[in-house]
Amino acid sequence: MESWRLIQETERLKTTWEGLSVDDTLPLAIERFGSPPILHLYKFVPSAIVGRYQDIFAALKIERCKVLNIEINRRSTGGGTVIMGPEVLALGFGINVDHPRINSGSVEAIFRSVSRALIEGLRTFGIAAYFRPKNDIEVKGKKIAGLSAAMEGKKALLFHTSLLVSFDMGILTEIMNTPLIKLQDKGYSCFSERLTTVSTESGRRVEVEEVMDAILKGFEKTFSVGLYHSSLSEEERSIASKLEKERYKNPEWIFSHRHPRARMGIGRIKATGGLLEIYLSLLGAVIENIYITGDFFTTTEDLNKLESSLKYVRCEENKVRDAIISVWKPNLIYGITPEDLTKAIIIAKENQLRL
Repeated sequence: MESWRLIQETERLKTTWEGLSVDDTLPLAIERFGSPPILHLYKFVPSAIVGRYQDIFAALKIERCKVLNIEINRRSTGGGTVIMGPEVLALGFGINVDHPRINSGSVEAIFRSVSRALIEGLRTFGIAAYFRPKNDIEVKGKKIAGLSAAMEGKKALLFHTSLLVSFDMGILTEIMNTPLIKLQDKGYSCFSERLTTVSTESGRRVEVEEVMDAILKGFEKTFSVGLYHSSLSEEERSIASKLEKERYKNPEWIFSHRHPRARMGIGRIKATGGLLEIYLSLLGAVIENIYITGDFFTTTEDLNKLESSLKYVRCEENKVRDAIISVWKPNLIYGITPEDLTKAIIIAKENQLRL
């Protein structure tokens, strides 16, 4: 039986910079040192963590987070904002993209592969969960966990999961700026109608440590592997320390360039792949600056290439679409089409002209 590594931390809550830097080390350990796949299970201090391509100022009420002593940070994986804390299981998982035990035919296939392990673990509590594209695990139409992913290197993937064990739904409206379009699209009037927890669905108070144990067993059963307790090597700790300093304690990373300057037109649509927000300014009839943000999945290289292709293009529907298609490739932004982008850009143009 193949053996995978397990880093399980239950003694104390991790700060955002500690937890995220270890997670980012997982795929690097696989790629640089030949490590087997690594599963990391832990809990965060109260925190709000935005996806890599989100505008943190649009996603969160920053000042309210400070008042409530909620840490804020930006993770390396895509997707939307997650609220973490002592009653939410944090999971990081590093694996080779071509590992035979995951289906790497598409982004959705990879998500489905990992979600099977989570679904298997939830069966321990009598919970019948299922995968809902693009990246949610649901129970009776309500989200209980979300998946996000990134591939910074050439061979190794990082998955993130936040699994709601117990949760104070009220904190979401306290600190999040969720666009109405996102709630309307799903047909829910409030967060409590959209989310559920392990404790709620099992009908009893469930501890995070119980869920950790169930999830690691779910991984073992789903992938037919054995998980052995491990810790970061000296070389891996060095990588994590560097990431902590240069990325997760660095305001330039947390408040990154995804936040646009004032007086830009905004185009916002809800696509299959997530919320898409375009910030755009015009120089005459051409696009002077453009920022593509949202809770989607892509790579920084592809996103930069796409934004560059659109700068100084005449902001007309056919010319915008041609510029996008010139650099487009399948799943450049997972679940979002050139037509979606074109539509959002034209909406942003119309809003810019009204300023």
